[in-house]
Amino acid sequence: MLLLCRIPVSMVAIFCFTELPALAIESGLRVGIARRDITPSQPVPMWGYGDRHAVLSEGTLDPLTATALVIQIGRRKLAVVGLDLGRSPDEASLQSIRTRIADELGIQLSMIAGSHTHHGPVVELTDRKGFGAGRFDAAVAYRKQLEDAIVDAIRQADGQLAPAKLADASVEIEGLNRNRHSKKPNPPVDRTLNLLRFDHAQTQQPIAVLVNFTGHPTSLPSKTLKFSSDYVGPMRTLIEKEHGGLAVFMPAAAGDISIDRGPNRDHQAYGELLAQKVLSILSTMQPEEVTNPSLQSREERFTFASRTDFRNPLVQTAYSVAFFPELIANFVDEYDQGIRPRLTVVLLNKRIGLVAVSGEFFTEHAIRLRQRADLDRIFFFGYCNGYHQYFPTIQAAAEGGYGADAQVAPAEVGAGEQIMDHALLWLYQMRGKLTW
Repeated sequence: MLLLCRIPVSMVAIFCFTELPALAIESGLRVGIARRDITPSQPVPMWGYGDRHAVLSEGTLDPLTATALVIQIGRRKLAVVGLDLGRSPDEASLQSIRTRIADELGIQLSMIAGSHTHHGPVVELTDRKGFGAGRFDAAVAYRKQLEDAIVDAIRQADGQLAPAKLADASVEIEGLNRNRHSKKPNPPVDRTLNLLRFDHAQTQQPIAVLVNFTGHPTSLPSKTLKFSSDYVGPMRTLIEKEHGGLAVFMPAAAGDISIDRGPNRDHQAYGELLAQKVLSILSTMQPEEVTNPSLQSREERFTFASRTDFRNPLVQTAYSVAFFPELIANFVDEYDQGIRPRLTVVLLNKRIGLVAVSGEFFTEHAIRLRQRADLDRIFFFGYCNGYHQYFPTIQAAAEGGYGADAQVAPAEVGAGEQIMDHALLWLYQMRGKLTW
């Protein structure tokens, strides 16, 4: 959500990005993975469905977890963290986590994403009157607990770093997702299932599987007030049982994409069906040692004007009624300097792109980037390193409808395209095909 109607230019790039220089490779590719429970221990407001308002949770269907994958190449480390949450931590929490892992572990780069389950806790409430304190003290306390659990998962993964082999694959799978937004014939749908497989270089045992797929985890109704990872948990469980190691899920550009569960298929059955697709692909993948591995990265935040004046008290009141006042107060506060999405791009071994954005990007953004990037593989991570609501394509914004209208997609029309153009430019620059 939110702010800035008086920015005089359409976009201002914030040039405080991180461009880490390439360092000498000392020990090849090393990988570690770990998991921590992040289920709230007390009742708190739940994230994702406005009709719940501030009603508190009533227990747990299945635990929520943080799964941290640390990739090291030479002295450079990347932490990829999948959370069973509706979104990634807000800016203050994200910076706290990043500072801690940089100071303690030397990890300067991270991609921390929520799976977008609508059965996780609200994570935005802060320790100020009118922003959560006093009314939602358990939710305020959960922020610190969440930060500690994420850091602990990354710390354990870093402590388990081992020489690794790598395999990657992309397969189109039919019948598991659909476009929920467009009413036009043959709307875009990204059916790509992307996988990274890491095995121990000496023992050949599985270490980790990264699963990247497009589809809203909204299998459970809003009236269910129990925490759940939705289909992601059952998917991980079956992969880990049949394949070994740990699986981390990173959602793709799912702003306009729902899962297609088919007849009589609940979140458990859907997750297991997706896992079977993953397992089938894993059985064909042959991890190999990477010759001359490399890890390059770049990150920036951008500032966009808002299509809705969230400074207007009447607008704030309307949103507070639709959700609840303390939640909206924190959104307004976070976006006080404008809508500032973050783009993080990593290039692995000159051939695998990891592109992370802090919002719900429509699926055609990822499809077009993949078509233009001229890489072996593009992994697109949504809901990552912050949350700045929906980013429809220009065509989708013109069509209108939920996810494309200003109420939930406040960044100016074309913001998504501008961010994707930056990602494309960086990926070519990192390969030396364009000058900096």
